[in-house]
Amino acid sequence: MDANQEKYPYIALLEVPENKIEIVPGASADLTSVTFSIKEEDHTLGNALRWCIMQNPQVDFCGYSIPHPSEAKTHVRIQTTDSTNAIDSMNKGLDDLKSACQLIQSKLHQRLAEGNFARTA
Repeated sequence: MDANQEKYPYIALLEVPENKIEIVPGASADLTSVTFSIKEEDHTLGNALRWCIMQNPQVDFCGYSIPHPSEAKTHVRIQTTDSTNAIDSMNKGLDDLKSACQLIQSKLHQRLAEGNFARTA
């Protein structure tokens, strides 16, 4: 456990299970159009990941849905140009989202360490 985890125990770093993300049947042969199913996730990840993926100029479309409220999974649909594929775009989106979260976490820890903030009762 690093110093930040000891100081801020509410920030969890979990290992991702191997079968966390699956490709839903029906993907295009060239993989430019794929729907991914992400288990045990909801709108929190779906919307943030959709936004990160849409920042890639090689992505034509990205959307997410929750197939049914009683199912703990999120579907993310990605359609790309011919210059890349949806799997690479998903990986880039996940990497970009992780980088953004790490930056926010770093800035939070920096500001907390400075102690220059208003305290409320």
